[in-house]
Amino acid sequence: MTELALDTVDLGWAGGDPVLRDVSVAVRPGEILAVTGTSGAGKSTLLSAMAGLLRPVAGAVTADGEPLGDRDRAVGRKVVLIPQENGLAAILTAAENVSVAVISTGGSPADARRRTADALASVGLAGQADQLVEELSGGQQQRAAIARGLALRGDVLLADEVTSELDAANRQKVLELLRAEADRGVAVVLATHDPEAAAACDREVHLADGGVTLRRGPA
Repeated sequence: MTELALDTVDLGWAGGDPVLRDVSVAVRPGEILAVTGTSGAGKSTLLSAMAGLLRPVAGAVTADGEPLGDRDRAVGRKVVLIPQENGLAAILTAAENVSVAVISTGGSPADARRRTADALASVGLAGQADQLVEELSGGQQQRAAIARGLALRGDVLLADEVTSELDAANRQKVLELLRAEADRGVAVVLATHDPEAAAACDREVHLADGGVTLRRGPA
């Protein structure tokens, strides 16, 4: 499994001023790290850097001590991102969205069918597998995106506000699924504005004023 780390990183978009400065944070195999902060504090920016989507202005993002590189290399290192905007194809079914992702990362069609069925069942969407994404509610779409992320079986799982549209029962189920991922050795990062979700994580880092502070857990 993989440890993902940011070392004295500055992060910004399209040549603008850095959103985050001098950030050093690591997520270790087998733990869930909560990333908290107000809207606009930089939670999605931080996860984008961890996913290889955003190149640091300064500093380094590494996976087991090696440069993470761009998104293609991050995918090769089995870094999975569940984005805040679910990223699903509206004209495909829930099952097709999951299966296509599994096949695109090297899974066989038979493996994709099995993993898709298991992942959708785990989030309570077995009955909606053949529905178009555009026919699903916002909460169901969010769960479909979570199922896709789980089916990819990454070594690092980055989950950006994945409980924001869920009711209490489904939120708890998703937190249990993230814990199960950590229990199998995955390094899990959960960006959230929900204090209860953050409290279920092993450590919490808080973003404010362009920086990161450890709020709870060992350094």
